Amino acid sequence: MDIDDILADVTRAAAPREAADLQELTRLWVAERVAPEVLPYPEGLMESVLARVRAQIELVEEQTGNMDPKTNFRLILYQTELERFKFLVRSFLRARIAKIDKYPLHILATAPAGTLSASESQYLHAHQALLSSHYAASFLSQFPAQLQRLDDKAGGISMVDAPDLDAAVFCRVLRDVGVVSCGGVERDTMADMKRGDVFVVRWKVIREHVLAGDIELI
Repeated sequence: MDIDDILADVTRAAAPREAADLQELTRLWVAERVAPEVLPYPEGLMESVLARVRAQIELVEEQTGNMDPKTNFRLILYQTELERFKFLVRSFLRARIAKIDKYPLHILATAPAGTLSASESQYLHAHQALLSSHYAASFLSQFPAQLQRLDDKAGGISMVDAPDLDAAVFCRVLRDVGVVSCGGVERDTMADMKRGDVFVVRWKVIREHVLAGDIELI
């Protein structure tokens, strides 16, 4: 058996579902890094991916130490695939945690159910509790009671940091969307978004279409 045969054997061993999971995870990873706000957590996909990672780790551990050259080469391929999945998962979660750290009060007040995973929600509440306690002990306790709120909106000015929904993003249309109002400085700009088109638009313009799967961020 030559290298081509081994590669073909490993490729056949990968189920179509696994390839689809990798493609979907990559798409969500890009979207999470590009979107200015935290996106809904893909519970089902992450469960499938993490289960695959655990299975790959067990497979690598079982075959480690095997002196057969063919097995060793397959092991290298499995380890390479494993590291690819692990990189995407880590980078995806880090992008989400960075947004949770940056906009904790905004997420607590506005994020719909299902936006965060159970672990992320637990982290958010613990993070905000520690932050509030630190601020209170450092300086807020010395202020009048009416000035101690971290989410104060007095005078029409909010102290809560929120994502910039007007931030520009690159996107690709996956399914025909039709004419969309893109806004503008002097006049409203309309764009006919058709499958395959690439645009640079404000995030808030395409947000719902991205969540619906009609448009992807690039």
